[in-house]
Amino acid sequence: MKKLLFFWNELKATFWFVPVLIILFSILLSVGLVVLDSVINLPQNNFTRFFFVNSADSARSILSTISGAMIGVAGTVFSVTLVALTLASSQFGPRLIKNFMYVRLNQVVLGSYISTYLYCLFVLTAIKEEGYTFIPALSILVAIFVAMANIVLLIVFIHRIAVSIQADKVISDISAFISSQVKVLFPERMGEEADNQESYDLTTIKSDFSKSISVKSPKSGYLQYIDSETLMEIVTRNNALLELQIRPGSFLVEGMEIGMLHSNEKIDDEEVAKILQQLVIGATKTAHQDLEFSIHQMVEIAARALSPGVNDPYTAIACIDNLTASLCYLATAKFPSKFRFDKEKNLRIIANTLDFEGILDAAFNQIRQFSAGSTAVIIRLMEALIIINKFAKKESYRQAVVKHANMVLRVGKESINEKNDIKDLEERAKKILGK
Repeated sequence: MKKLLFFWNELKATFWFVPVLIILFSILLSVGLVVLDSVINLPQNNFTRFFFVNSADSARSILSTISGAMIGVAGTVFSVTLVALTLASSQFGPRLIKNFMYVRLNQVVLGSYISTYLYCLFVLTAIKEEGYTFIPALSILVAIFVAMANIVLLIVFIHRIAVSIQADKVISDISAFISSQVKVLFPERMGEEADNQESYDLTTIKSDFSKSISVKSPKSGYLQYIDSETLMEIVTRNNALLELQIRPGSFLVEGMEIGMLHSNEKIDDEEVAKILQQLVIGATKTAHQDLEFSIHQMVEIAARALSPGVNDPYTAIACIDNLTASLCYLATAKFPSKFRFDKEKNLRIIANTLDFEGILDAAFNQIRQFSAGSTAVIIRLMEALIIINKFAKKESYRQAVVKHANMVLRVGKESINEKNDIKDLEERAKKILGK
């Protein structure tokens, strides 16, 4: 079921899905209103005569004007969207294009203008003068109100595009997504967790099984999603132990070993195929179960800002600040154990999980490497590590922070020429290193 939900979310994120739904709705609406116009008799006197069209020529003129204007504006909207995507790709990186395509307003605007154009065409064909006169007055009135709404929608769209390509807005949106993602993924449950994973010896555990099967990737691509619940059911049904060597975000090559399936009885190829069906492999990475993908988006913005051609340390500092907020949450979060148990407390899956040090590396390694010579960014990195260190609850987390503090200090000493700046950096480093 969760696998179907993953595909449903991927479908909703496509640029064409929402516009197609709006277009289909507009076609059904046009047919329904024309039928309604044919069975009701609208009054054409007093106040109502100012709103309902009673001339076939006027009806055709109104609908032709609206449909022509809407298809023209749709082309403009499409052009503006492409310009925004081009700017986003060049300024923030090509992987950020997805974020702009996922914006629901952009999809609604494009679908609204095209659907209004089609609506007017369908209503226009319903106007008759030969033999009998039929003017769908109510349908035309709806078209006029929709055209007015589309004018307001165009203003909102232009404002949204102007705001969306600002660096602070892009960083803020990615940060908000990361914050919501870490609360969902940590802990990410796959069966029951072990209370103390250090007490489990992998060699002893695997020696209890007499047979081992190599599980190989069915095709090349990025691992996008693992249906953990169904996977646990299949492994439990076969009374086996699955040792995974990959996790969402890993790149797989067709035929490469991605895990080992241990059992005491022979497991047929059909069951192995069912296990592989629980892995969604695609051409690109997705953020559904891959936290590093979202972090790398933020890191890419910072890396581009620190490039010699851009030299924008303030954008890099904004990225560091937003990453710090997420890392502070993770410093207090419970990371999932790699040992996963079924309901009977039997070990069934040994997963390849993220740890705090790995996420800290993903967030700060490249920024530190690109920050050489940028005093403000190096100092801000050290300040970020000081804040994260205050939130770190485990000794292993603190050791990871200390490792990064030492690396930042070395980069500062090697690339900063001003003695006072080095002194400022060393004073901050003392709060972590204590020396």
